[in-house]
Formats: sequence, C-alpha cells, structure tokens
Amino acid sequence: MTILVTGSTGTIGTQVLAFLDGHGAEVRALTRTPDKAQFPAGVAAVHGDLSDIDSVRAALTGVSTLFLLVPNAPDELTQAMLTLDAARAAGVKGVVYLSVFKGEAYTDVPHFASKMTVERMIHAAELPVTILRPAYFIQNDLRQKDALLSGGVYGMPIGDKGISMVDVRDIGEAAANELLRRERADAPRPHATYELVGPDVLTADTISALWSDVLERPIGYVGNDLEALEQRLKAFGPAWLAYDMRLMMRRYQEDGAIATDAEIARLTALLGHAPRSYRDFAEGAAATWAAA
Repeated sequence: MTILVTGSTGTIGTQVLAFLDGHGAEVRALTRTPDKAQFPAGVAAVHGDLSDIDSVRAALTGVSTLFLLVPNAPDELTQAMLTLDAARAAGVKGVVYLSVFKGEAYTDVPHFASKMTVERMIHAAELPVTILRPAYFIQNDLRQKDALLSGGVYGMPIGDKGISMVDVRDIGEAAANELLRRERADAPRPHATYELVGPDVLTADTISALWSDVLERPIGYVGNDLEALEQRLKAFGPAWLAYDMRLMMRRYQEDGAIATDAEIARLTALLGHAPRSYRDFAEGAAATWAAA
C-alpha cells in the first residue's frame, strides 16, 4: 500500500519525505506541478491541490496512509475537512495531521482556531489519526539573518513569556515515524496526539544572549512592536496573513507557549532522541552564513 504526503514541496513536507526515505514504504507526493518537483528517488509525484477536491479524490486512490498538511489559507478549514472526509471515503486506514501547539488556548488566532475545529472533527468522527501539534518553527529564524548580521538585533517580537520553538527536522521525523507505524499496522489504530516542541524556553532576553554568544558580538532585541511586524509581513504576503501572524505573536507576548516536561518526554520517546535545541540550529546557521 501507499503513503501520500501533502505539502510535499514545503518546509515540512520535504523533511517528512527525507525521513521516510529508505524505510521501504511506497510514497507519493501531492504537488501542483509534478513535472517540476524534485523528490527523493522512489517518491512518485502526483498532481493535486487541496483546494481542488476532485484532484484530492483522484490522488487518494490506492492510498493507505495520509500525511495531511494544509496551508495557511483563507479556506484552510474547508480544505482540511473535505480532505479528511475524502480519505475516509477512500478507505485510508491512517492519517497524520499537522495541527498547532496551544491551539486550544489561542482561540482568537485564525489558523489556530481552524486547526482546533479540524481536531474536533477528528475526535467526533473517531478517525484513525495522529495529531501533531508543532510549536513555532525554529527555522523561521533563518529569516533573521540580515537583522542579526547587519542590524545587530534579533528581529522577531517574541516577548518575554517564553516559547518552546521546535526544529523542523523533529517535525519531519515525528511525522515519518507515525506514518510508518500506521502504515505497517494490520488495522486502523486509535487516535494519538503529540506536542512537537523544543527543550528551550526562548524569550527576548535568552534568545538575544544566545545569538550574542554564537555570533560573538552583541545582539539586541527589536522590541515588541506588533504594528511594525505586521507592516513588514505585508511586504511579503497578503494583508490577512500578516494580521493573522500579528495576532499569533500578540498571544506569544501575552501568554507564551512553553512546553511541559511531560510533553518533551513524550516527544523524546516518539523520536528516539531528545528534541533538537535552538543552539544546535543557531550554531549551524551561523556556520553556514560565515561560509557564504
């Protein structure tokens, strides 16, 4: 049988495919442009778009396990719910769904609330799904290169409550492990939920100090100005998305998003190793920037 990976060309999808590679599973990757996609050897590119339910239905033919990553879009909820129902109709025996950490608390952040509604559907329908709830992605901070190296500041207004950021490699590995577990099972398995988090509590002060140490120069903090953040984001994407991100960062500033010891231990068991640290990422990024 076959694993279908959605979001296959993005940050997380490429990690999922990399960690599935070499484990003997037949893997398909959903993409709008299969003729241009570059996947690991043995991965079959399949044309499809989650906003086109007919293409999703066609792509699910013969699929036994599904990785469902729905993009942050105005119709994210519709795409997710229709795809899950189509998967059920197609006889898919297992799904791994990418949700979000602290979604149940951040009810005023649109893409968090959307994912929580999808989780309600999963539980109400008793679907055989593993729900993965990643925190803020560590690798988002690759975009801080210019601010760090040229401006001498960390430029994301995360505030002082603390965030347990997660490495995208851990997200991909966790997803692949659960996909393979469900794919290899003789029958659908009960639902399960994992918080995908990092071991660090990152605040304005701790992350500035960490970058100062890694880069061996003083690094300050940009401050908590959310209006400035929204305007910067609008230069690179739609206004609705910039506002959504502003609301998310406001909740980070107000409430934080800190993992518990139990959540970290549960993820450690799923991965077979401790979650990767922010310092591990920062040292790797700094070395790459220096080499370039």
